[in-house]
Amino acid sequence: MNAVRSTLFMAYAIVWSVLSAPLVVIAGPLLGGVWAYRFGRVWRLGTQWGVENLLGIRARVIGRENMPAEACVIMAKHQSAWETMTLQDCVPNGAFCVFVLKKELLKLPLVGWGLAAMKMISIDRAAGKNALDQVVTQGRERLKQGFYVIIFPEGTRVPPGEKRRYKPGGAYLATHVGCKVVPVAHNAGEYWPRQAFLKTPGTVTISIGPAFDASGMSDAEVNQRVEDWIEAEMRRISPHRYPDAGASA
Repeated sequence: MNAVRSTLFMAYAIVWSVLSAPLVVIAGPLLGGVWAYRFGRVWRLGTQWGVENLLGIRARVIGRENMPAEACVIMAKHQSAWETMTLQDCVPNGAFCVFVLKKELLKLPLVGWGLAAMKMISIDRAAGKNALDQVVTQGRERLKQGFYVIIFPEGTRVPPGEKRRYKPGGAYLATHVGCKVVPVAHNAGEYWPRQAFLKTPGTVTISIGPAFDASGMSDAEVNQRVEDWIEAEMRRISPHRYPDAGASA
């Protein structure tokens, strides 16, 4: 049954993207930048309809009250493509979100072109220190415009129960701009595995942690605070993935 669900969703997602993604690409130049985001939301919500109704994957959100009313930096666990869609529903008042992503993604047909039209924060990861400056330059502008900035500090999708080094990009942006930071944990990889065709129906838990002001903090302090909260929360929502969870409780 999962194979049927996954096949139907893949077909649906391709057709929906072919129909809706071009609207995102042309909306910005013709109607103004905000229309690219509006059509992008239509594209995303249409895809999420397929996720919920064809794949049977839905979300349960804990701590929604922790999300600030003003634009901030959201630093989240990254396990699948699922959270790139659904995390955007966690911000208040219908606000828009932008992601920090590698610029190579902008070259992908349809999806990449749509991301470029929505002016995501794209960086050259080979640029070293200059890549961090790119994040700050673009991130400051987006935050001033009222966009929430979502960044995955581990830099790649990580299977449930595993962890990568938390990179400094999100912390660097927050400390240089002086804004709030929100850590987010979730277990999407339990149902939408990394680079897997087959998905499993179920309810993903998204846990939003307490926001804190990065002003006056060092990059290392922000990163450590985010990592400590996310990794502890992952052990709470997915204890079966962490053999040491019971001992550390």
